[in-house]
Amino acid sequence: MFKSRSLEHELAVTTAQSRSNGEIHPLQPFLRWPGGKRWAAKHIASIIGAHPYKTYSEPFLGGGALFFFLRPARARLSDINPDLIDTYKTVRDRPHELVCALGKYSVSKSAYYQIRAVEPQTPLLRAARFLYLNRTAFSGMYRLNKSGHFNVPYGGGERTPDLLLQTTILKDASAALRSAELIHSDFEAVMDAALSGDVVYCDPTYTVTHDQNGFVRYNERNFSWSDQERLSRAAWRARGRGAIVIVSNAHHREIKKMYRSGKFLKLTRQSTLSANPSKRRAVHEYLIIL
Repeated sequence: MFKSRSLEHELAVTTAQSRSNGEIHPLQPFLRWPGGKRWAAKHIASIIGAHPYKTYSEPFLGGGALFFFLRPARARLSDINPDLIDTYKTVRDRPHELVCALGKYSVSKSAYYQIRAVEPQTPLLRAARFLYLNRTAFSGMYRLNKSGHFNVPYGGGERTPDLLLQTTILKDASAALRSAELIHSDFEAVMDAALSGDVVYCDPTYTVTHDQNGFVRYNERNFSWSDQERLSRAAWRARGRGAIVIVSNAHHREIKKMYRSGKFLKLTRQSTLSANPSKRRAVHEYLIIL
């Protein structure tokens, strides 16, 4: 068991330090992504580091916390969200132009809703809008309505894109992403490309607050039980080809049955998604190693 605050502090300190020996050091992700593994990146990276690998694959990219911590020499990164992948490509290929475009947006409640209502036509402006909304929306959530439009409310307070504008975080991310193949894809196709000597890290969407109750009921809209079954089959196929597969998932008895011959670690963190601090509590997740 370990606490998220101490790990995130260590990551922040490590990222900020300048190392004179030329060692590649972890980077801070440029996105704030609910359910992301920034809090556990150091721990998971230590497990991956015990298995020398050729290619690092992450088929549920999200905020990419583990990729930016590891900074592998070769990576295959994918997500089913096309806006997310297009944003990563723009960060990789046009970081300076992206900073300029992002800096033209003002931050206020009225500006937020105006920007949220308009969908730009160029990849550069779509990426700038994506970053702006991510940094100013409530809790950094990414949610679309039934019509496919972003509908997360304004976050306010300290939620601004200033970090992206006032530091080299996008420039550093661009350099790290040059080693990566970025793919818009369902997870299964990318996992089926993993071969002997590769490492695959999977972090699908799942609910952790229910622990042992209501798994299917709470997850069906985001990542269905049939998706979980597909993921398990793809994970075992990749393992059968010689890849090391690591899966983050809900601390639930049905998940344990699905990966029963794998190695299970229980990770514990403090939930931060509730607006009411009194309702935040320790939650458990599984880290499964095949």
